[in-house]
Parts: sequence; C-alpha cells; structure tokens
Amino acid sequence: PPVGERNFSPNFNEKDGHVDRRSQNGLYEVEHGRPRNPAGRTGLAGRGLLGRWGPNHAADPILTRWKRDSKGNTVNHPISGKNMLQFVAIKRKDCGEWAIPGGMVDPGEKISTTLKREFGEEAMNSLQKSRVERQELEKGLHRLFSQEHFVVYKGYVDDPQNIDNAWMETEAVNYHDETGEIMDNVPLKAGDDAKEVKWVDINDKLKLYASHSQFIQLVAEKRGAHWS
Repeated sequence: PPVGERNFSPNFNEKDGHVDRRSQNGLYEVEHGRPRNPAGRTGLAGRGLLGRWGPNHAADPILTRWKRDSKGNTVNHPISGKNMLQFVAIKRKDCGEWAIPGGMVDPGEKISTTLKREFGEEAMNSLQKSRVERQELEKGLHRLFSQEHFVVYKGYVDDPQNIDNAWMETEAVNYHDETGEIMDNVPLKAGDDAKEVKWVDINDKLKLYASHSQFIQLVAEKRGAHWS
C-alpha cells in the first residue's frame, strides 16, 4: 500500500515480521516516511513496478559446467587457451532479454530455497509437472544444489525497475557441475517467467539483462575460465 495509509506502517531497516526490510548494503535513509534509494536519485519517485518500498530482495542461481566436445573433452578457447565455461540462461517473457534464471525471495524464505525454487520454475518448468515428475525433479535439483558453490555478489543492483523509493538487491550464487553428469540427467525446459532456456557459452560478448553480465564475468574469473 502507499506509505502513510492507515494500518500500513512498515519498519524500515529491520526485519518487519516475515518481510526483511534490511538492505544488504547497510542502513539507508528514510525521509518523510519513505526509504531513499542509497545509490541516488532516478528521476522517478514512489514504489513503481516493484513489490515493496525500500529493498526488494532477489536471488540469482548461476548454474555452470565446462563446455565439452563430442568425445567429452573440455574445450579450450583458441586465443586465451583457457577452458570455456557455459551457464544456464533464460529469455525473459517481459522484455525478451537473456538473463540468469532468478526471482524474488518470498517473505520468511531462505535464500537457498529461493535459488532452488526459481531455477526449477524458470529453467525446468516445475510448475507444470505432475506430482511424480516433480518428485523426480526435486531429487535432481537437490543433487545440483548440494554441489560446491560460492556467493558471486550480494547487494544493490543496477536494475531498470529501480526508482527513488524502491530498488532491487540480489544474492547471486554460482553452482558448478564439474563433470557435467548431474545436468545431463536434468532436462531444461522454459517455464513461469521464461520464454526460452539454453546453455550459453561465457565470454565478454554476452549481452544480458541488468547487471547479469557482470555476475557472469566474476564467475569466469573465479573459475579461471575464458572471458575475453
């Protein structure tokens, strides 16, 4: 609801019931009952298209594997000589741009749960599967998200939906399937907010939604893979 409406008095900069109104970048200012975007003015006031005043928390699961040839050998880039990495990308329905298959954190939800749920919904179409199919999918997702992983980025993101009193923050986490065996048994199928889904080669020519290219570059650098 609008700030100041009766029965709506959010507690900014703290855990407000099940809703976490804390920023991953520390305390933000609140002026006339409205939180101020910590990155500065945008030219648009209010909440805009975002669901909450202040920080809106998302989670971006970056699933990677080494690119392999038909014999199963890793592929090196001809110029850099480094192994080539691939990640699962979705084409967003709303804007048609390619992106990491992420989404919003539900109230009271752990980030790890959001990462797994969003990947299942957008990259595996879990919402349209039968109960038996979902159970099988859950086993694959559990194996996948039990892999070695690291937090790529955590905090404020430059997103086209950001305005003066509401902004996006995310936690991007890389899950890496070293042998590629797990993902061979987990079928990709676009669902929910995704129009298409596929494995994409990682390099500096990637044009992705919002700040996603920066996250992918950080993953490539961390894994010692080809970027440019």
